[in-house]
Amino acid sequence: MNAPRVLVTGAGGYLGRQVVAGLAQQAGASLVLAHDVRPPAERLPGVRYETGDVRSPELATLVATHRIDTVVHLASIVTPGRGSRREFEYDVDVNGTRNVLQACVRHGVRRIVVSSSGAAYGYHADNPAWITEDVPLRGNEVFAYSHHKRLVEELLACHREDHPGLEQVVLRIGTILGATVRNQITGLFEQRRPLAIAGSDSPFVFIWDQDVVAIILRAIADGPAGIFNVAGDGALTIHEIAARLGKRCRVLPAGVLQGALAVLKPLGLTQYGPEQIDFLRYRPVLLNTRLKTVFGYTPRYTSAEVFEVYRAALANRSAAA
Repeated sequence: MNAPRVLVTGAGGYLGRQVVAGLAQQAGASLVLAHDVRPPAERLPGVRYETGDVRSPELATLVATHRIDTVVHLASIVTPGRGSRREFEYDVDVNGTRNVLQACVRHGVRRIVVSSSGAAYGYHADNPAWITEDVPLRGNEVFAYSHHKRLVEELLACHREDHPGLEQVVLRIGTILGATVRNQITGLFEQRRPLAIAGSDSPFVFIWDQDVVAIILRAIADGPAGIFNVAGDGALTIHEIAARLGKRCRVLPAGVLQGALAVLKPLGLTQYGPEQIDFLRYRPVLLNTRLKTVFGYTPRYTSAEVFEVYRAALANRSAAA
């Protein structure tokens, strides 16, 4: 195979920056085109940077002009800002992906690598204890990110049927952790007493950020097409997580927490609504067997081990503060 000519959307995000850096350090790609809605804070040698909206028709022009044969589609809204609107998030997540797929098909892109999420399975009481890739996608409509990932995967499924010439690598990624990760999940862990729902273990599967980068780089190079759960071996409950941090959980009945959030959100005292408790109660727990046996990648760290990477970095930050 000739050296790929790679377009990375969402190149300015946490994961995108690391993927672009990984590509820049390798000699395997003949072109690395980093695309994001904001100009880059820093530019790496050997990388071409373009500022633009993933929903814009200009994206197809870039694909054609630079003879792109591989697209890594990372652009999505993971953590909306306080003023964000659901319509805007849908437009970026779903219509943006549709625009990327149309550009790929129109200009003969060979392969697209998409960062999906375990959230596409949804947060449901009847989720299997361990979720495999053949479990139906039921992303919850009340959670924009979960619902949009399900809709994106439905678009991808249609394109697999209608445009089999475009190879797809769909990565359903668990909770990413690493030394520098800071997001709403780590915010939960860093509370004085992490929140837990009575009667629920709230298990988390983690994947090291550097494992995710390595998996994407393999998908660009010679990894097989297909759909793969991306997670380390094993899981940690919220109580195990709290214990590793030297804390105890604040355990609340589901009804009490729902009532409190129903009051606090309209007052602007929290960004979370009463529906958010299902995010903790019914977490999808991803089984990574197919990643290891079919894709050919075994994560370097288990869920417990990558949590220790995060915990050690958190302790260092606290000591330096």
